[in-house]
Amino acid sequence: MTKALAIAIDGPAASGKSTLAQSLAEHFEYLYFDTGALYRAVTLAALQRNVEINDEQSVTKLALEVSIDLVPPTQQDSRQYDVLIDEKDCTWEIRSAEVDAHVSQVSAYPGVRSALKDQQQRIGRRGGVVMAGRDIGTVVLPEADLKIYLDASVEERALRRHAELEARGQQADYAQVEQSMRIRDEIDANRAIAPLRPADDAIVLKSDGKQAKDVLAIAIKLVEAKIEELS
Repeated sequence: MTKALAIAIDGPAASGKSTLAQSLAEHFEYLYFDTGALYRAVTLAALQRNVEINDEQSVTKLALEVSIDLVPPTQQDSRQYDVLIDEKDCTWEIRSAEVDAHVSQVSAYPGVRSALKDQQQRIGRRGGVVMAGRDIGTVVLPEADLKIYLDASVEERALRRHAELEARGQQADYAQVEQSMRIRDEIDANRAIAPLRPADDAIVLKSDGKQAKDVLAIAIKLVEAKIEELS
């Protein structure tokens, strides 16, 4: 019997990890689970409800109470899934510049990470899943069958995020996007809880200068090799 793998894909913002994870999941008919969407949803809920972002206790309380769900997409607008907050569709709202500016702080709170970790692990340990995030291979699923760390220069990642925002009709200044990304990288890499880094046994892929299909082709070969190894 072919083993259904648990695949962890980590990397910094706009490295392409979500695109890769979704494409891999589609190719192998696995579940795609973007853990970053959960942290974005908590951040958006805090902003919408006027919860002070700097108040760790209040944000953690919200993370424990708010209902967040990821389900298959119901609209053909390039979304990868629906994000529901208390049953309300907030799929694109979680990608706003305001959420971008605060999500690293929220995701660094130990209580928030603990509140969301159990759900992530239950899903991942069933196998047949591709999980994308920043600490999947190091914290959420350290026992994942295959760990990929997808990276790219901050300049290329900022260009991607800027294009993404403009494609959705949102005005964005490239310099501000790049600066925000540099700040987020610094926060993610130096936070006390689950800092962003490749797992010791992760395969690091650089996506600079590569199209998504090229990165996908490399990853498919890695998955096929791992399936053969474990069969």
